[in-house]
Amino acid sequence: MPRPDSIRTTTPDTDLDAAVEAGLDALDTPADPQPDTRNRWRRFAGAVLPPLVALALALTAWQALWASALWPEFKLPEPRAVGLELWDEITSGNALSFIWTSVHRAVIGFLVGIAIATPLGLLVAKVRVIRSAIGPLLSGLQSLPSVAWVPAAVLWFGVTPATMYTVLLLGCVPSIANGLVAGIDQIPPILPRVGKALGAGRLATARHILLPAALPGYLAGLKQGWAFSWRSLMAAEIIATSPELGKGLGAYLENGRLLSDMPTVIAAIALILLVGVGIELLVFRPLERGILRARGLGTT
Repeated sequence: MPRPDSIRTTTPDTDLDAAVEAGLDALDTPADPQPDTRNRWRRFAGAVLPPLVALALALTAWQALWASALWPEFKLPEPRAVGLELWDEITSGNALSFIWTSVHRAVIGFLVGIAIATPLGLLVAKVRVIRSAIGPLLSGLQSLPSVAWVPAAVLWFGVTPATMYTVLLLGCVPSIANGLVAGIDQIPPILPRVGKALGAGRLATARHILLPAALPGYLAGLKQGWAFSWRSLMAAEIIATSPELGKGLGAYLENGRLLSDMPTVIAAIALILLVGVGIELLVFRPLERGILRARGLGTT
């Protein structure tokens, strides 16, 4: 007969501790790499196939409408004609030139806009007097169509690059600043207090506490700011054209309108859309996923 002290006794607490340890071990155990590879392919297919199917359906509907002859050819060209126009511009190198002229101008203006809007957003968010003074003005400027600034900018600077950058900045700065203000407003008040208690000054608080904590709202403002700046630039390029400015996508679109060449017009619209989608997929989507993953919100 076994001795009493050799009998193992269990209690609910020990069972609970064992279950917790097993759960933590399961979390720490790396997943099987093979299923993860399959999941990656599934995610890739789920991300790529739906847009391709949607594009194929849109082209099919377009072809059907063209074949029905409900509109004349100069209003609704055949998809093949637009494709040939795009192919000619791509093979000749003109499409790349148009995209480079517009995109490099938009990127420079956008980066300058970030440099202006970030400290402005911090001031509006943290200084009550500045918020009362220019906070409503920023909201009003954000809702103002940027194309309204083009005539004024032309009268101020003439048909020069300064006009383009002025319209671009007026389009993106309010959105970026308001996005940062919204992100800072959602920060728990305890975080800046902890930083102050640890001896952080205003610059250190802004750099190490406010900006990282407000990053989701700030990124949303950046995305909206880029969209507004890109729209503003296209409007400016359509209205203000000159050899000094070069020929960007907006000028290419306006040239098709002047010639009543609908394939050129649709090809220009497709290139403008391609740039917008490309920036979203190559720049903002990875940034957003990285921020979510860093906060434990990313999908596996």
